[in-house]
Amino acid sequence: MKIERQLLKGTAPIAVLSLLAERPMYGYEISKELIQRSKELLSLGHGSLYPLLYNLEAKGHVQAKEECAENGRPRRYYHITQSGTKHLTQQRQHWEQLQQGMHNLLQSSPQELHS
Repeated sequence: MKIERQLLKGTAPIAVLSLLAERPMYGYEISKELIQRSKELLSLGHGSLYPLLYNLEAKGHVQAKEECAENGRPRRYYHITQSGTKHLTQQRQHWEQLQQGMHNLLQSSPQELHS
């Protein structure tokens, strides 16, 4: 089951920043990690991932740097910045609050909903 595009759009920045908080990655690596770690629920194609990375870079949350990969070819690695770490912390707090609210809502019995 894939997550609806609009829902993913709202979660994609926090997902990408979370991955980059662990280590610098290049685009394809981010995409692959996202699929694997979400057990194939979340995925970003190149048409979505790179505009998102450029947007995060424009906001100062990530910084791109060309580095040589193990095979000697240049790759564009993305690093989270201090601003990105701060933003990620705030977004994680919002996500936890939203998650708790949805959990409370979905766990309510029908009688509680009509009281």
